[in-house]
Amino acid sequence: MTGAQIAGLLAELQDVIMGSTLVKCALADLGIQWAGWALAAAFRTEKFYDLAGSGTFILLAHLSRIWGGATHARQKVQTGLVTAWGLRLGTFLFLRILKDGHDRRFNNVRDSPGTFFVYWSVQAVWIFMTLLPTLMLNSERRNVPLGPRDYIGWTVWGIGFATEAVADQQKWLFKRDPDNAGKFIQSGLWAYSRHPNYFGEILQWSGLWLSASSVMQGPQYLSVASPLFVWFLLRYVSGIPILEKQAMKKWGSEPAFQDYIKNTPLLWPRPKF
Repeated sequence: MTGAQIAGLLAELQDVIMGSTLVKCALADLGIQWAGWALAAAFRTEKFYDLAGSGTFILLAHLSRIWGGATHARQKVQTGLVTAWGLRLGTFLFLRILKDGHDRRFNNVRDSPGTFFVYWSVQAVWIFMTLLPTLMLNSERRNVPLGPRDYIGWTVWGIGFATEAVADQQKWLFKRDPDNAGKFIQSGLWAYSRHPNYFGEILQWSGLWLSASSVMQGPQYLSVASPLFVWFLLRYVSGIPILEKQAMKKWGSEPAFQDYIKNTPLLWPRPKF
């Protein structure tokens, strides 16, 4: 193979890569998170970590629709739902850290640029994996009429959105009440699940995958890894294990908390009769 042929193949490969909406979104995702890391490491702060994450979700959802040339109703609704999720959760988390002053996840991280870089890079992976079905959908110009999977998926998303929003608000109000200082919440949705907000989060991304699957073909169905990834991350890595450990350390010796643990499901809600 001549040098000219190699150069031609490399040029074609570059065109394919840069023409791929998924690749461009992945590069944009990494660029934003690494820029965020540079600022966060310089100022030794985690205050805009979650805000940068939710903002990247919104940005990539819209960029993928622009780059993919998607103009169908399904893509517009999907992008709108991701935007609603990002605005609500990002605002909530940002206001919470402004009030608290810090995020305990970063107590041993913010002064270590290398470890901080890992956290920001993991966030990039989380964003891309979670958003993958939406990115695939927005890259698809083939239109399929709206059907049961869309309406069921959007309904599941709506239930999840409401569940997470209500659970977050209930806990926020509970912690703001001086009479609840040092206590744990076990009222409202928290009476049916110890982590109802995470349950809502899983429902939302499951619903978005279901709707996006309406236009999927072959290997694209493997993007079901997205809601499974969200469940695995929250259940076994960054969410529930950390909070459960902190709760046991704080209230584990209290009979009321032991009773709460015994009678309240960890994640999947169970009605009480």
